[in-house]
Amino acid sequence: MSETNLKSIAVLTSGGDSPGMNCAIRSVVRTALGAGLKVYGIRRGYAGLLDGSFEEMNASSVGNILQHGGTILQTSRCPEFLDPEIRKEAFHILKRKKIDALVVIGGNGSYNGAFELYSEHGFPVVGVPGTIDNDIQGTEYTIGFDTAVQTAVEAVDKIRDTASSHARTFIVEVMGRKSSAIALQVGICTGAENIVLPDQGEPDFLQISKDIKRGIQRGKSSSIIICAEGENPGLSYRIQERLKEDHQLDAHVCILGHIQRGGNPTAHDRSIASHMGHVAVQALIEGRSAIATSLVNGKVVELPLEECLKKDNKFNPQMENLAKVLSI
Repeated sequence: MSETNLKSIAVLTSGGDSPGMNCAIRSVVRTALGAGLKVYGIRRGYAGLLDGSFEEMNASSVGNILQHGGTILQTSRCPEFLDPEIRKEAFHILKRKKIDALVVIGGNGSYNGAFELYSEHGFPVVGVPGTIDNDIQGTEYTIGFDTAVQTAVEAVDKIRDTASSHARTFIVEVMGRKSSAIALQVGICTGAENIVLPDQGEPDFLQISKDIKRGIQRGKSSSIIICAEGENPGLSYRIQERLKEDHQLDAHVCILGHIQRGGNPTAHDRSIASHMGHVAVQALIEGRSAIATSLVNGKVVELPLEECLKKDNKFNPQMENLAKVLSI
């Protein structure tokens, strides 16, 4: 697609929301408007695309949204989009609406939907990585990760206060069904005595108990165990039960849950999201498609979308070793 025949683009957010999505939306809209393009927001992700929930956006549409979490376009998960016939209908809807290209802000599932739309129908797409899990292949960073970590760190700091006051052990569960990124980062930043990562196999309950007891013996008044939620619910409570039954250690469970998705995005998330939104539109204007904006060596670059489809757990042995060294 050349610069001369690109007249309008649409933008949607899909999958789980993440702080900073609004910053990316704002950047997409204003970059496109500055280039003389029409811009349409699609509400509720791919589900809204299928419902025809399009609205034309102007500069005021994205005013005063930088500081807000969530997404003004709302989001959803759309299993129907796995069906090739449904994607064909989505393509025809975009053509009927006279949309020339689509920017998709979301995670791995959102990327897959965008890539299939391109590969099956040649429709120009660009992906922008928006997920708190930081688990998209090809990029060092996904929008929302820093805010989610900061939210969890602040919560754990507060829990540590009461844990110290009562000489208690707390198991704090953070989000991350298939990703260890949040748990590792939060564990290091809060001085957790243990970090449990379900993707690393069965927890070593004996070692956890030894670490807690070692701390007690040298006068520590509290212990914090950071646990990634994993794919199967109840891991934190299973740790609590095993520590009690097998090692005579009482522990309290605190599940942070979706609080990590909300809240004002950090400056880092605002900056990266704004840069990625701009690069996404510039790529379309210059005729490039089927790419994803990615952070590589600290710079926002374009990578082939196909290379970014696989989830990347980003398990970092160096970070795990650092956590162990500092928790003695």
